[in-house]
Amino acid sequence: MSATSSAQPVLIYDTTLRDGSQGEGVSFSLQDKLNIAIRLAEIGIEFIEGGYPLSNEKDVAFFEQIRKHDLGKSKVCAFGMTRRRSMKAEDDPGMKALVAAKTPCCTLVGKTWDFHVTEVLRATLDENLAMIGESAEFLAGHSELIYDAEHFFDGYNANPEYAIKTLQAAAASGAKWLALCDTNGGTLPERVAEVTRIAKETMASYDIGIGIHCHNDCELAVANSLAAVDVGATQVQGTINGIGERCGNVDLIAVIANLALKKENTTVLGGRPLQQLTELSRFVYETANLQWRNNQPFVGQSAFAHKGGMHVHAINKAASTYEHIDPTLVGNERRILVSELSGRSNIEAIAGKYDVGDDKELQNKILAEVVRLENQGYQFESATASFDLLIRRVSGKFRPHFETIKYRVVAGDRDVKSQVAFAEAIIKLQVGDTLWFDAAEGHGPVNALDAGLRKALAGAYPVLSEISLIDYKVRVVDSGSGTAASIRVNIESTDGKETWGTIGVSDNIIEASWQALVDSVEYKLHRSEA
Repeated sequence: MSATSSAQPVLIYDTTLRDGSQGEGVSFSLQDKLNIAIRLAEIGIEFIEGGYPLSNEKDVAFFEQIRKHDLGKSKVCAFGMTRRRSMKAEDDPGMKALVAAKTPCCTLVGKTWDFHVTEVLRATLDENLAMIGESAEFLAGHSELIYDAEHFFDGYNANPEYAIKTLQAAAASGAKWLALCDTNGGTLPERVAEVTRIAKETMASYDIGIGIHCHNDCELAVANSLAAVDVGATQVQGTINGIGERCGNVDLIAVIANLALKKENTTVLGGRPLQQLTELSRFVYETANLQWRNNQPFVGQSAFAHKGGMHVHAINKAASTYEHIDPTLVGNERRILVSELSGRSNIEAIAGKYDVGDDKELQNKILAEVVRLENQGYQFESATASFDLLIRRVSGKFRPHFETIKYRVVAGDRDVKSQVAFAEAIIKLQVGDTLWFDAAEGHGPVNALDAGLRKALAGAYPVLSEISLIDYKVRVVDSGSGTAASIRVNIESTDGKETWGTIGVSDNIIEASWQALVDSVEYKLHRSEA
């Protein structure tokens, strides 16, 4: 949907670098944080929270280094807490650190829930109000101030009058934004909307914006954020991909896409197109050393993937039957999968790519072969190169570039001098009328096989020097068979320009790995000839 001329801008506040880094298994280096901040600014994120400058030297260095970069209209925010109970704001180390960060914006978090005030801070309710007001007044004299009302919804449920007083204390002291936090992630959308509406109406006499900060403990963070926007919130705080403590924060990818594409009365990112969303999502995953979430809405690999024959049949006629948006709007793509659940429609859908044409008999043969192999444990969804070779074989267009005569792997040998274990592969191949025989060492049997295969073929096919193996996965197909179970091996390879996946299945993990390696090499050679 396109936004109307009267659409309300909703500003995006990213806390990936602070709140996101609190997620289990997430750790950013200084350079990681700088790189992510620059990417966020490039797509138009208005507020980028860099961290808590009092907590560690890395965050202090981040605020120093990020000032050297032109982030356009994006504002970097330093995050901190209200002054200590027994200290003046100007004397508090945390307050001093926020000012020393020299950011255009500061985010101050304070207690809203009376239970937290008395039981965690061990302060009186009036003392907490003074801490909020004095801290806000001190920081507002140095930068734009956002006040994060921690546990706002829990606090409002327990003591609504006091929760509102905490907002008033911040607003009266110079805060420009009030972010209402569902810190426990346990509030339902209808309650978020109700309380946010009350807060906005109560604070109407102040020149202040209302924000929303949701956690995802009930899988409702996106719904809660959109509910708050519906009743007047004009800032949404969250993280890219929803990373963060416990079940994570709201996923800003989904928030941005929903606000831009689903709601006519809002605009985000200054109205910029969203084609960079998928790339941004994957960049943050890679930087955080996390696996992509394939079923992530809008940007996941499976978000627009179609496997069932009935679905693909409908997609071929009208994509909107099973796609709520055009995937290219967010930089994603449609994927047609082939499996035992597929019908001929799946084969027809990829006919152009694989030059199958309108040959119904050939399509049926391909489908039958897919079904046969999947019964053995093959899956071609992430092994498109092996599927390419399957089509070549069924259609009679496959020409093997070499024949495996034999291979042998010795694993577990140890270099006595260096005390490092290694594996050795000995490989014999035939290319045309020539026998090629070679050996190679590796850090394990698959690494040795990979090195030996390409070494043995290097003389005949020098182009193979471009290939490197970048991922290797093993799955047990039928776990009930114990150590005699069939093994599925998926290998991902690249030549620096293209990345492709191959698969092998056997009750011998070395044989399954060899199958996947051979497919990888054959795919590269066929592509090079094409």
